Amino acid sequence: MSFRQNLTRARGHIVFLVALVCGLILVLQLEKLGEPPAANAGESDGTDTVAAAPEIAAPLPEDPMQPFEDLEPLPLRAPAPLSETDEEYARIAWSYFRNNTNEETGLVNSVDNYPSTTMWETGSYLVAVLSAERLDLISAEEAHNRIARVLDSLASLRLFDDTLPNKAYHARTLELVNYANEPVELGLGWSALDIARVVATLGLVERNHPELSEDVEALIDTWALERMVEDGELIGMNVVEGTPRPNQEGRVGYEQYAAKGMMLFGFDTYRAYDVRPQLMVQEVLGQPIPVDTRLHRATTPAFVVSEPYLFDGLEFGFDARSQRFATAIYRAQEARHAETGQFTAVTESHLNEAPYFAYSTVWGGGAPWAVLTFQGERIDSKRTVATKAAFGWDALFGTEYTAALVAEIAETAQPGKGWPEGIYEQTGEVNTSTTTNTNAVVLAALSFKATGPLMRDPE
Repeated sequence: MSFRQNLTRARGHIVFLVALVCGLILVLQLEKLGEPPAANAGESDGTDTVAAAPEIAAPLPEDPMQPFEDLEPLPLRAPAPLSETDEEYARIAWSYFRNNTNEETGLVNSVDNYPSTTMWETGSYLVAVLSAERLDLISAEEAHNRIARVLDSLASLRLFDDTLPNKAYHARTLELVNYANEPVELGLGWSALDIARVVATLGLVERNHPELSEDVEALIDTWALERMVEDGELIGMNVVEGTPRPNQEGRVGYEQYAAKGMMLFGFDTYRAYDVRPQLMVQEVLGQPIPVDTRLHRATTPAFVVSEPYLFDGLEFGFDARSQRFATAIYRAQEARHAETGQFTAVTESHLNEAPYFAYSTVWGGGAPWAVLTFQGERIDSKRTVATKAAFGWDALFGTEYTAALVAEIAETAQPGKGWPEGIYEQTGEVNTSTTTNTNAVVLAALSFKATGPLMRDPE
């Protein structure tokens, strides 16, 4: 059959296709006529302008959760009786709380012999009490009495703007203070993350001491917690030049842990718990590290440390997502040790010298393994092999590497005083600062090894 004959037979199909293309062009032109003109398109604002090139649709970005969905999470360690060595480690940690509980208020010093506290450290103290009870370091009666004293003091606090707890209090007098532990009339504002931390631990109190639930609920009712939840996000309050100013709080890791705590009491923190909108992945030694796209203090790329994942695992037992995140964050630290021979267990830590606090990161400030001040300055010489990270990862995953970490840290124990923050990587010297947070995590870790997460009944 000739080409002309084929063309004749196919003319019906050709007409149809031409009509389809013409119709599509017409629809697109009509839609364009209905659109408002682009702002300032082709107009002069007094400067030279160049007409914008037509936009070309970019491919959809890869789902940032995909690397974690492809990751096999490490299994959690099964509960088992503690060794005599672990029992001694627990006694050392609890000695910190025996030494630092203030008789006047029942609150605990945030740092050894320093009578200041925050809602974050108060939450850590409640975790320490519940853990010490499970480890038979104290009786159920002593645990009840210690928690009841804390609830009484929290109920009597002068709140910032009669709304929510101030960022810091004097642990003996309950005065509103600044971070130098000096009284301030107005206060510093409130930290949504700190308050969510103590709220999460109050949920643990209700689970482990239901007889105190009425007191917990009464306390919660006196705090205007609805003021720190807005459209599913967590909202803090800062005082800037004497004027309170609200701000969104939380970055990936801390934000999801805090959201869980608020959910325990019926608050809708769905945006804070949803990680996808602000998640990016930074690869560190072959591991996908979950990083927040938002800046820390609006100036510094956000950072990733172990702490919020340790809290989540030891207290709640992880969810599927946080277990995968924690697995990648732990494996990166293990890989650094394998590559360099340097023990690596990084998180936020107090320091025994200026600037007195640092975030030792897996990724932060735009680089892997950065050590940052709160203001975002690099101080890599202060990287610490953190006691709480060593004990926490060992309790959760129980690998050969975590056992070696704990053995390395064991040399720093201070019987009768507590566990120090850890060992400075650069010098090998002990970071002798001794704190509520570290000793609480040690107790929570050993409690996890013995009985599982604090939110669940002991097995």
